[in-house]
Amino acid sequence: MTDNQPVVLVVDDDAANLRSLEKILSREGMTVSAVADGQEAARMLRTRRIGVLLTDLMMPGVDGMELLRTVSAHSSHTAVVVMTAYGTVETAVAAMKEGAYDFITKPLRRAEVVRSVTRGMERSRLRAENESLLQELERAGRSREIIGSSPMMRRCLDLVERVAPARTTVMLLGESGTGKEVFARALHRMSGRSGPFIAVNCAAIPDNLLESELFGHEKGAFTGAVSRRDGRFQLAHGGTLLLDEIGDLPLPLQGKLLRVLQEGEVERVGGSRPSPVDVRVLAATNRVLEDEIAAGRFRQDLYYRLNVISIELPPLRERGGDVPRLAHHFLRRYASVNGKDVSVISSDAMEALVAYRWPGNVRELENVIERAVVLARGTDVTLADLPTKVAQAEGGSRILHIPVGTPFEEIERLALVETLKMTGGDKRRAAVLLGIAVRTIYRKLEGMERDGEQGAEG
Repeated sequence: MTDNQPVVLVVDDDAANLRSLEKILSREGMTVSAVADGQEAARMLRTRRIGVLLTDLMMPGVDGMELLRTVSAHSSHTAVVVMTAYGTVETAVAAMKEGAYDFITKPLRRAEVVRSVTRGMERSRLRAENESLLQELERAGRSREIIGSSPMMRRCLDLVERVAPARTTVMLLGESGTGKEVFARALHRMSGRSGPFIAVNCAAIPDNLLESELFGHEKGAFTGAVSRRDGRFQLAHGGTLLLDEIGDLPLPLQGKLLRVLQEGEVERVGGSRPSPVDVRVLAATNRVLEDEIAAGRFRQDLYYRLNVISIELPPLRERGGDVPRLAHHFLRRYASVNGKDVSVISSDAMEALVAYRWPGNVRELENVIERAVVLARGTDVTLADLPTKVAQAEGGSRILHIPVGTPFEEIERLALVETLKMTGGDKRRAAVLLGIAVRTIYRKLEGMERDGEQGAEG
């Protein structure tokens, strides 16, 4: 037994009961440490990785309530199950209010003990996994809000880091909700530019006001222009300007924007004297601009001026294992915002989150987690806290269980076969999820076919 293994720590001053519990749990395949002394149990809680503490409440010296307080201070992932006699159930309820996971009454019944400890171990595993993910989120703070370690996201992050110090324009492409503004802010933070970051949603401002918003206006330039006003380009001087939804920019303004990008100066509406501006321009869209050019809705020369560097953000459904990381990130954020002690996503809820296709991408996941935190009755987000369409996502059970000792080649084969099943045979998407090249999938499949033919011949 190593110090890294989660164990069940059983504490009871009744020697016969202690031996019986140790035997019951050991036969269930659990690693058990049994002690009759509360002080020794407290020492182990401070120094060992304890998955479940199964403790009697009434003991001389250090009792169960004191051990519960030790867990709160030193071992937050440990699930505490307390044992109590029928006459002291009120004390057990008090222990639950102090953070105990469950309580069982004496005389003990084997099935009840096993069920309670097994559930406690699962809860402990989820808490430990949650802590590990949160630590990973802290370490992955290259751009603070960008969470993800899938191959596609790593490539996007690497590209952001390489182009951030440059002055060149960058086009951010991707479906709605993929985090284009988050990436734009990351580009600004890493650029070292001292000016502000300013975002303009070109689709949200009426066409007749957009020119003034971008370039400013002189007093009396139009009805209601009672004073001179700077536009977003001037406000972003020395910094970064994000033109979001650039595909919705009206054609007349596209020519004026092109001139600003080429000349580095803006002219207010109603003005006659251009003003120089030092602005790094980023553009974002969920449209296919080549199609907009073909339809005559977007200028080709502006497209090439903006699209010096393009970063295509992957949809969440193609980001492999990033859903759990993002889910825990939003869980922590909205638990804090709402003042709730919600820190765990149950295993079945996480399976549903991973299985769902996320048409609204990261923004939809964020909304779902915020809702779940608000609705959660305890410290766990459960399947019942998720919207029906997420909870009932097809293929909810996408966890591959592989027995210990399975040959590596067989593990590889199972992972490939099950991933292809999940993607409906889409090899390109399967390659993204597995983090390998498409040609590798074809090579593996060819090898599997050859092995099958040889087996049939044998």
